[in-house]
Amino acid sequence: MPSFRTTRRVKHTPEEMFDLVADVEKYPLFLPLCEGLKVRSRVPGEDGRVTLIADMSVGYKAIHETFISKVKLNREKLKITVAYLDGPFRMLENLWSFKQDADGCIVEFYISYEFKNRMLGMLMGAMFDKAFRKFASAFEKRADVVYGRGRA
Repeated sequence: MPSFRTTRRVKHTPEEMFDLVADVEKYPLFLPLCEGLKVRSRVPGEDGRVTLIADMSVGYKAIHETFISKVKLNREKLKITVAYLDGPFRMLENLWSFKQDADGCIVEFYISYEFKNRMLGMLMGAMFDKAFRKFASAFEKRADVVYGRGRA
């Protein structure tokens, strides 16, 4: 099962990076392969956490797929978890965490996935792997645009 994990130091606060990743509607503006994102529901919890159900459309050349996921935003712990609900995957798990660092923030990103269809997995797998390797830098570049360069 393919997976990818990375840790990056960025010159932004953990709260800024959390807010940037939590703003899922903006993903099509900067995220590789993301063609569209629609939030179906946004439910605030009593504990201050927020749960989103979102449709994300991804594509590369002639291949376009949409999948549904549950996104849990835990601002208090500065963690975001994504659980797969429906679409072309057999499974997909994603975790973000943001920790204070002397110069800003340490961003940890993990994703694990498996396509339902072996052929789609062969066609999209290499592209997904390449895109996931660019995700962290895409968010870092987006943070520089939104918050300015390195203002931790």
